[in-house]
Amino acid sequence: MTDKKSEKGASSLSLENRKILSITGVNEVINFDEEKISLKTDLGPLLIKGSELKMNKLDVQNGEVIIGGFISNIDYLNKKNKRKRNINLLSKIFK
Repeated sequence: MTDKKSEKGASSLSLENRKILSITGVNEVINFDEEKISLKTDLGPLLIKGSELKMNKLDVQNGEVIIGGFISNIDYLNKKNKRKRNINLLSKIFK
């Protein structure tokens, strides 16, 4: 079996003109609306921000998603970076 889903940890992102984002290695759509889409991928949680975002293709069985709209931000999230950002923000507030 050589489908994309069987390659654990394999993932790719392709962004065309900030309007079409193709992603492989998607395990789950956590939530989405017109301004934010949260995905669980083989490489960790992925957050996409923009405007007028739409799921043009959703094939969770093969781990493929295509998103249309204006894409302003693509960010892989992990707990270590999130905690560090929160600490930095708090230290700036209390200086």
